[in-house]
Amino acid sequence: MPRIWLIVPFLVTALVAAGNAQDAPSDAQVKAALERSTAFIRSISTEGGYLWRYSLDLKTRAGERPATDTQIWVQPPGTPSMGLALLRAHEATGDPRYLEAANHAADALARGQLESGGWDYLIDFDPQEAKRWYRRTDRGKLAGAEAARRRNRTTFDDDNTQSALRLLMAVTDERYGSDDERYRRLVEARNYGLRGLVKAQYPVGGWPQRYPPPKTGYGGHHTFNDNAIRNCILTLLEAHRRYRKPEYLAAAKKGGDFIILSQLPKPQAGWAQQYDMDLKPAAARRFEPVSVCAGESSGVVRTLVDLYLYTGLTKYLEPIPPAIEWFERSKIGPNQWARFYEVGSNKPLYFTKDYKLVYTDDDLPTHYSFKGSYGIPATIRYYEEVKRLGRDGYRKRREPEPLSAKQKADRRNSLAPRVREVLETLDGKGRWLTNGQIETRTFIRNVKTLCDYLEASK
Repeated sequence: MPRIWLIVPFLVTALVAAGNAQDAPSDAQVKAALERSTAFIRSISTEGGYLWRYSLDLKTRAGERPATDTQIWVQPPGTPSMGLALLRAHEATGDPRYLEAANHAADALARGQLESGGWDYLIDFDPQEAKRWYRRTDRGKLAGAEAARRRNRTTFDDDNTQSALRLLMAVTDERYGSDDERYRRLVEARNYGLRGLVKAQYPVGGWPQRYPPPKTGYGGHHTFNDNAIRNCILTLLEAHRRYRKPEYLAAAKKGGDFIILSQLPKPQAGWAQQYDMDLKPAAARRFEPVSVCAGESSGVVRTLVDLYLYTGLTKYLEPIPPAIEWFERSKIGPNQWARFYEVGSNKPLYFTKDYKLVYTDDDLPTHYSFKGSYGIPATIRYYEEVKRLGRDGYRKRREPEPLSAKQKADRRNSLAPRVREVLETLDGKGRWLTNGQIETRTFIRNVKTLCDYLEASK
C-alpha cells in the first residue's frame, strides 16, 4: 500500500484540538480525517476488498457470516459499497489516491466475477479455496467436468451482483478512462456482467434470485424479495443512461412489463415476494409464506414510477392507483402495515418464535420485520408528486441547480455538528468504532457526511 498514507499519523487530532470546539470544522480538518480513515481501512483490506466488520485485533472478521482473512464480501455494505464511498471521496477532494482505492476494490470484484456473469456473496482469494468457484477468468481453461462441479451461481439477492456492476460502471466512467490494461480489464468485467444480467432475465421479464436458477427451491422463483428485480431494473436503466445500448433499455422495460403482469387482482392489487413458474405467489424461507407482501409492493410501486420517469410510458403508472387503494385498506395502524397478507382474506399473517403461521402478532421472531411502514407513505408521496407535476415538471424540479453562497453556507452550518462528531470519534489509529468493532457501514456513512460538507463549500 502507498506509504504516503502514513505521513499524517496525528494530523486530525492536532487540527481538531487547534480550533474552538464550537467553530465549524475546516476543510483541512475534514480532508485530514478522510486521509487518516482511508489509510487505516485500506491497511486492513484484502486484495482491495472489504468485509462488513472486524474485531480490533483483526482476528475476527465477518460479512453476513464469519469470514477469513482471505475473503471479501460483495453484498452491501461490502466491497462495492466501499468502492463507491472511496470514489465519492475522490470526487469531493480531487485526490487521485481515493480513485486508486476505488479501482483497487473494482479489481478485486473483477477477479472474483463468476463465469455466469455475476457474483456470489463473497470472494475467496485463498488459492485452494478459489478452486471451488468457476470464475470468468477460468473460461476455456477447465475441463467440462471440472467446470461443472465448481460453484457458478450469480446472486441478485440483497443488491449483490447489481451493486458490483454499479461500482464497475462508476470506475470506468469516461472521466477516468484510459488505454491502460487495468482499465480495459475493468471494462471487460463490466460489459460481461451487464450481458449476464440481460441473459439471466426470464422470457416473461422477471429475474430469479439466483442464476442459473436452481432446479428446486425458491432460488429460481421470480423474485421481488429484497428488491432483487427492482435493483436489476435500476442497474439496467443506469447502464442505458451511460452507454445508450438498446438491449439494456429493452430489458428494463421488459422487467416493468413483468411487474404489470404479476400484479395481483383487485381488491388485493399488490405483489407477492416471489412467484413460481406459473406466476403464482410462492413461499420462500420458513418465515416467508405465500402472501401479498406490503414490504416488497412498496418497492415495486416506486420502480414503476422510476420506469415512467425514464421512458415516458404511462402504462407503468396504471397499476399504481389500485395498489395504493390496497395499501390504504390494509393499514394495521398509523403508517403501519403487516409485511404479509393472506391471499383472499387479506388478513395480516405473522409467525410465532417457533415459526407457526398465525394471525396474531404477540410472539414474533426478532430477526425479521413482520410489520412496519416499509417506506409506503414516501412511495405514495413520490407517485402523487410525479402525477401532480407531470414527467417533465418533476424531472425539471429534480435537476440540481447551483447553490447560492448563502445556501452553501446554510448547508455547511447544518452539517457542522454531525461533521464535528465524525471528527471527534475518529481514534488515533484512524478508526471509527461501532460497538467495539470496525464496521464498513460506519466508514461509508461518515465518508458521505464529510464529502457532503466539502462539496457544500465548492
